[in-house]
Amino acid sequence: MTLEDYLYFIILPVLMVAIILIFYRFLKGPSIADKIIALDLLITTGIGVISVYCIVSGKSTLLDVAMILALIAFLSTVALSYYLEKRNRK
Repeated sequence: MTLEDYLYFIILPVLMVAIILIFYRFLKGPSIADKIIALDLLITTGIGVISVYCIVSGKSTLLDVAMILALIAFLSTVALSYYLEKRNRK
């Protein structure tokens, strides 16, 4: 089994199942914190899919998009955590 076969037949299906489960948690999350974590994890899994695509296709053009998504996910999680912390103090 080559690396490309491994990526096609094992890694991508696992990532797709993970995306479905995370999206379900995002929709049904009981609290806003659960939804924030699910959204952050959804973006992180999307970055994994982009990375697998870049490895399989041999093109690194989408890695810039993955880095920007990682930065946005980090900053949005920090901002929303700060907001939740300030909201709970009042």
